[in-house]
Amino acid sequence: MSGIVFAGLSPHPPVAVPEIGRSRLNEIEDTRTAMKELASKVKESNPDLVITISPHGPVFSDAISILNLEELKGDFGQFGLPEIELSYGLQEDVVEELVRVTKLEDSTGGRIEVARIDEQTARKFEIDPKLDHGALVPLYYLAEASLENLPLVPITMGMLPYEDLYEFGKIIQLIAVKLDYDIAVIASGDLSHRLTPDAPAGFNPQAEEFDQQLIKALEKDRVEDIFELDQDLIEKAGECGLRPIIIMLGALDGLAVEPELLSYEGPFGVGYGVVSYKINGEDKSRKRLDDLLDKRQARLEKQKAEESELVKLARKTIEEYALNREVIDSPQELPPEMEAKRGVFVSIKKHGQLRGCIGTTAPTEDNVAEEIIRNALHAGFKDPRFEEIDINELEDLTYSVDVLEEPKPVDTLDELDPQEYGVIVQKGQQTGLLLPNLEGVETVEKQLEIAKRKAGLSPTEEDVELKRFKVTRYK
Repeated sequence: MSGIVFAGLSPHPPVAVPEIGRSRLNEIEDTRTAMKELASKVKESNPDLVITISPHGPVFSDAISILNLEELKGDFGQFGLPEIELSYGLQEDVVEELVRVTKLEDSTGGRIEVARIDEQTARKFEIDPKLDHGALVPLYYLAEASLENLPLVPITMGMLPYEDLYEFGKIIQLIAVKLDYDIAVIASGDLSHRLTPDAPAGFNPQAEEFDQQLIKALEKDRVEDIFELDQDLIEKAGECGLRPIIIMLGALDGLAVEPELLSYEGPFGVGYGVVSYKINGEDKSRKRLDDLLDKRQARLEKQKAEESELVKLARKTIEEYALNREVIDSPQELPPEMEAKRGVFVSIKKHGQLRGCIGTTAPTEDNVAEEIIRNALHAGFKDPRFEEIDINELEDLTYSVDVLEEPKPVDTLDELDPQEYGVIVQKGQQTGLLLPNLEGVETVEKQLEIAKRKAGLSPTEEDVELKRFKVTRYK
């Protein structure tokens, strides 16, 4: 029977390549052993081709990308070893069918965009059209297992809703059956990047909790638990593997699987998990997308129903302007929390990703309500980092409103706490502000470094004025 014959999760630390890792190989021996075992299991499944899913190729906010070159090449030049090069042929008919099918309306009510990265597109978007290390590290181990000549389809995740990524995985499975191919799917992804104080993305004490929850869900085949992971916990982990994992799980939808945790360890402050999935035919009880979609809709409706009055005002501001290009009036009767004059930040997210954020450190309007309206409009339609919000996005947007208390001068660094207080750094006309309780900002030193950079100052600049402030966040 054709279709998905194997799936697995592989990390992608370049140090796992012996020529790169050298004396540090012993620090990730469990991971290396497990990656070799994973490659052996792929070989045993005897696939016709391999699909890799990486988080480190060209990542788009609204599309999944596929490197679409007749000859796919990549090397470890960025790690000092350009002579280690891997080369594969592209399985073009799979790519063509993926693009064709995703242009049709999918079961999530829309269309999943697929961006094919050919040489012309790569030049246009200034993309290096090579296999990235997210794909290359697992492929290195497959090559060691004598699987270097298999054709390849290298996919890069998109920042789409998890349900859409899962749907895309289902499409991979359908195409494998239609084209009569035996396909091995390898999700490449590291887990938390914040396990220790010397971790590359900073330290967060909850990072380990994220890894434990995710690994347990994978080991027990609890797909629904992965979709129920707390978004704040995900952000605090600083992971890069969750979306590739979800696409892989979609490719296993409706199949009887036998998951096996081959290893997990967290050297260098980064979580590395290796998981294999043996396929044992069909299992209709594992068709889970409809249930996941229902739960997504229920979550959005629940969140909207529980919004604070401040967030409702921000939402109403955005929706009225997006639909009618009209600026709403401030409510005639203000609740107590909207009466004062305060600085306000309005943040907008889409599928857990920032979609706009603009704020004022000091009040510019007569009250918080007018400040919310002003900053919501700027966050939704004038944030230079993003396109204007489109009416088709409105149902997917979530909001938060931060109301700042009056800043107070700080005499010593002991008075700062990045979890409790925001900070303002000022020198002359140069000012930088950082809100409290931000992911990856766990120390006063890190908070000040970022605030100084936002002020256009050197991180080592000492002759600065400091102020701290508290924030009340409304959701």
